[in-house]
Amino acid sequence: MKPPHVINSISEQHRLLGLPKPKHPLISIFRHEHTNYENLVELRHFTLNFYCISLKKDYDGKLKYGQRHYDFDEGMMAFISPNQLLMKLDSGSKPPGGMTLMFHPDFIANTPLAAKIKSCHFFSYELYEALHLSADEEAVIEALFANIEHEYQHNIDKFSQEVLIAQIELLLQYSNRFYARQFITRKVANDEILIRLENLLNLYFNDQELLKNGLPTVQFIAAELNVSPDYLSDMLRAITDQTAQQHIHARLIDKAKELLTTTTMQVSEVAYYLGFEYPQSFNKLFKNKTQMSPSEFRSSFN
Repeated sequence: MKPPHVINSISEQHRLLGLPKPKHPLISIFRHEHTNYENLVELRHFTLNFYCISLKKDYDGKLKYGQRHYDFDEGMMAFISPNQLLMKLDSGSKPPGGMTLMFHPDFIANTPLAAKIKSCHFFSYELYEALHLSADEEAVIEALFANIEHEYQHNIDKFSQEVLIAQIELLLQYSNRFYARQFITRKVANDEILIRLENLLNLYFNDQELLKNGLPTVQFIAAELNVSPDYLSDMLRAITDQTAQQHIHARLIDKAKELLTTTTMQVSEVAYYLGFEYPQSFNKLFKNKTQMSPSEFRSSFN
């Protein structure tokens, strides 16, 4: 398979979408109704060299969310970071409504937003983990896009970059808020993921063949659950106050306690059984989580 085409500039993206030249080389905003996606469809696979935030309205189709498919009659948002997402578009995939904001990392370089945007994990989510907006939320996002569009369409002056960056930062803050709401309200889908997560960890920590490969990583668990690692961690944090890594460690400690209290295995044997390469690493993690060493924990039951 050919490597994906890299779209290096916002100007190139404008050409592919049949749009006029951008007013600024490092930032652009456009309405989907004014675009032609067929050139992108012909590329089949491509990546972007800049940030992209899209509000898609009246999307006629279904996208996958975890193990389920959802109709998107309401608005949805997708977030793409530079050089990250491999995309494949089909003919007719253009959303009839909504807007897209694109900005190059150089546009926000040496500003507080350059650091803050790295904590917005939704830029690393998969497309099927899009943000689904309620009617009220969609109105808020549309207003923010309209403000950015208004500023972009005016003549560029010495205040433009600062104003645009402030609007982008506000857009990301609202996106964080609405994602937090989504983790809670999409309870059925998230409960399904949680059940599958528990079953997967039960299987892993009770299968010596699996543990020979070492401790389960967040990347491995996420891949098995068909979600992105950051989405899994953010979902768990919203529901259980634990990241995916903390959740894995908690289950590991539970298994360690079981082995320490129900078997005569040496502490080092427990460590190796659980997939640790070095017993010292197991001792350190156990004490960090329980304030006791494995030996002290075992002694407390004697």
